[in-house]
Amino acid sequence: MASISANLAQQDSPNVISPNESNRFALVSLTSLFFMWGFITCLNDILIPYLRGAFDLSYTQAMLVQFCFFGAYFIVSLPAGNLVGKLGFKKGIVTGLSVASFGCFLFYPASILEVYSLFLLALFVLASGITILQVSANPYVSALGPSKTASSRLTMTQAFNALGTTVAPFFGAWLIFSGTEHAITDASAVQIPYIMLASALMLLAVIFAYLKLPELGKKDISTQSTQKSWHFSHLKLGAVGIFLYVGAEVAIGSFLINFLAEPNIAGMAESQAANYIAYYWGGAMLGRFIGALIMQHIAAGKVLAVNAACSISLILLAVFLDGPVAMWSILAVGLFNSIMFPTIFSLAINDLGDAASHGAGVLCLAIVGGAIIPLIQGVLADLVGVQLAFILPIFCYAYIAYYGLIGSKPVTILKEGS
Repeated sequence: MASISANLAQQDSPNVISPNESNRFALVSLTSLFFMWGFITCLNDILIPYLRGAFDLSYTQAMLVQFCFFGAYFIVSLPAGNLVGKLGFKKGIVTGLSVASFGCFLFYPASILEVYSLFLLALFVLASGITILQVSANPYVSALGPSKTASSRLTMTQAFNALGTTVAPFFGAWLIFSGTEHAITDASAVQIPYIMLASALMLLAVIFAYLKLPELGKKDISTQSTQKSWHFSHLKLGAVGIFLYVGAEVAIGSFLINFLAEPNIAGMAESQAANYIAYYWGGAMLGRFIGALIMQHIAAGKVLAVNAACSISLILLAVFLDGPVAMWSILAVGLFNSIMFPTIFSLAINDLGDAASHGAGVLCLAIVGGAIIPLIQGVLADLVGVQLAFILPIFCYAYIAYYGLIGSKPVTILKEGS
């Protein structure tokens, strides 16, 4: 995500330090956070069809799960950026873990009362904690080394995020869909998984509170540096890219179970289809390890454009063909999604200087695409069916290809004295 300029690194900026033992230990520690929020985010893909059955929801109503989860990014990101600027990255991480733990705990009373709106509130609180983690951990990773390898470094840590998303479907299918071969009659199955997550997140918060990590990210938030970030065109275009990418990725993942359940695709039961989500997110994990190596030698923007073009081709196959070809084509999109988030993020933050912290908040704010795009696809699915609704992500990837080739080039329209 937040790539700090090489010039700042040479000037011994307090936000960028040279690689050493402490940095390596910090990077290893941070991978646990990427794993956890990937795990939690992917559980939504299991939660959506489960709650849809428990509360007899339409596709549009079910997509409110993602709307509330990713809507938190829009509301919380900029305040989170200011909070992290005051606390520093480490304390920001502890705060984010604590809030996310409380959000998971709220699933218990929501399931007891069986009120859908309470589930949505719990998701919002959970996502608020994840947002604070994103604003803290992504720029932290970028700051722990040279700016020229920020994309590669962040892609590598994001691979552990994808590991979490790969493991989560099996965990969710086992604990949430276990025993639901017939009709789902209540929402009690979420109690154990989310209490376990609440405990794990609180344990991580305690561990990070005591870990000795480089003290980075704490600064005075000036109005000048906050306003300055809006003058960089590659940041603004990158924010649109993040909006569309997260929206497309989440929309595809959210509809996978329903897509695989379609008679002309695979006709799977929901409990069986839930396991196949792991192929989608597992492809993202594999692709991030590969992409981290490739982008050591090939410009990140070009790799981004190629991956977007491949995603478009695969979705077209999934929309217009049936059976195994359509099934495996949509699952394979995960492989090409792999490097998109960290690459767009690092390209958008490149050369922002002292405005990088606020720029990171702007990009996290754009994650609200995960709330809007799936909701629109839900409306389309109610109107034209699940398969044809996958046309929507194609437009998202077309813009991402443009950003990789053209829009990501650093351009500033700052006036003198700004």
